[in-house]
Amino acid sequence: MALPAPTAAFADATYPNGKTVDCYCTDRSHNRIELGETICLQVDGRMFMAQCQMSLNVPMWREVQEGCLSSSLQRSEPPLDPLAIHPKI
Repeated sequence: MALPAPTAAFADATYPNGKTVDCYCTDRSHNRIELGETICLQVDGRMFMAQCQMSLNVPMWREVQEGCLSSSLQRSEPPLDPLAIHPKI
């Protein structure tokens, strides 16, 4: 029998006093990253995809892929040279 996949609902801890503690990771800019989310991290000059996971009740980053996905577009034409424009135009 397969176990259900963990979700963010399992990520919160409730203390006996009723206080709920949120579990999440943070990026370099201190933005909240939810458990299970994947982002590009740069550490010691390396760039890699990392997922926010729990380990021994502590949120942590785990490398899931070498390198980072990119959404930048590749140029099909060389950029314009501003010095190539005739000065009298």
